[in-house]
Amino acid sequence: MWDFETDPEYQQKLDWVEEFMVDELEPLDLVALDPYDKKNPETMATLRPLQQQVRDHGLWAAHLKPELGGQGYGQVKLALLNEIVGRSRWAPSVFGSQAPDSGNAEILALFGTPEQKTRYLEPLLAGEITSCYSMTEPQGGSDPGLFVTRAERDGDSWVINGEKWFSTNARHATFFIVMAVTNPDARTRDKMSLFIVPAGTPGVEIIRNVGVGTESHATHGYVGYTDVRVPADHILGGEGQAFAIAQTRLGGGRIHHAMRTIALARRAFDMMCERAVSRQTRMGPLSNFQMTQEKIADSWIQIEQFRLLVLRTAWLIDKHHDYQKVRRDIAAVKVAMPQVLHDVAQRALHLHGALGVSNEMPFIKMMIAAISAAPSSRPTGCGTSRMLPSRDFWSATGRRSSRPIKVFRSSWASRPTALSEERWKTVFRTPSPASS
Repeated sequence: MWDFETDPEYQQKLDWVEEFMVDELEPLDLVALDPYDKKNPETMATLRPLQQQVRDHGLWAAHLKPELGGQGYGQVKLALLNEIVGRSRWAPSVFGSQAPDSGNAEILALFGTPEQKTRYLEPLLAGEITSCYSMTEPQGGSDPGLFVTRAERDGDSWVINGEKWFSTNARHATFFIVMAVTNPDARTRDKMSLFIVPAGTPGVEIIRNVGVGTESHATHGYVGYTDVRVPADHILGGEGQAFAIAQTRLGGGRIHHAMRTIALARRAFDMMCERAVSRQTRMGPLSNFQMTQEKIADSWIQIEQFRLLVLRTAWLIDKHHDYQKVRRDIAAVKVAMPQVLHDVAQRALHLHGALGVSNEMPFIKMMIAAISAAPSSRPTGCGTSRMLPSRDFWSATGRRSSRPIKVFRSSWASRPTALSEERWKTVFRTPSPASS
């Protein structure tokens, strides 16, 4: 049965969340505190009473099952919640659903030993600590086939050596989940393992913290691991299981990120509409102009189309309870997401004129968020091309081929250069041995 209505009881909760966001959380986005810094007493003093209100309304850690302290609402209800809370930087921490902690909690719950759950999962679920997922590397990005960080067995310990890049929240983390090669001769999906590394372990060094675009908090760590020794029981899920565990984590993470992106796009849309009716020109308000009306109409259509795709994908996850069965739909959501946010934010920025590019408006930050999400959704080397389907999408649909694909230059591409002189480019995909 198809139904586009939310049950009245849950709708009441969503109505409370909307008021809570406006009255309590969105104002916090203007303060200098970092909600991920759980070691800061002032941050915790701010978070605790807000988190308690969320618990009192039965919305704490809504992405988790009841046995893990969550609500077990399912992905559709989670989507309806996230498309509200995604407007605020503080909201995920207040609702117990902040990344990367949410994904780390999921894999600890599914694959952790009882001892690992007691030491790391329980305080993570309680919102007492922050964690870091340390996977991508400087030379290989997010391609596991190019990872070189090694972990070698030495008696009752594993010794880790290598460097990781863009390890989010490394500076605030109490522990890291590190992906390292343990069997270099095995195929890619079997050669890596995950390790839990406490932050104070000798040899762990944050080389520097990197910010994205206009971020005021540089929290993406460039982390070095030099002879980092962890006990043998700190491996997560068994030797050679990193790839399979990571796919479990990323499936949920991608759809949750898309849910929160709807909130950002809607925020830009609301500001666009407010600007259109309030900004006066010599010929009346901006809203009188057909071009303005077109921008608003196009934005509304994109948001609604994307929202329906996300909700349908969430419904499929609830139906199958298996991310692998829905991976094609998740991949499609991942590919569509940056384009929608970019387009809506760009139109909103344009209608705001000089104010739109200032740091008093959120549009530049939104566009950077869209652009930074795009590289993982297109093959390396596309340069100024539109965002293309990821490898996940091609493998899920079985549509990998050597046929040329026409690629249109994106709207934010620079003026033609020697590399982008022609309007159309041809990109060839060579099928992998497994697909040929």
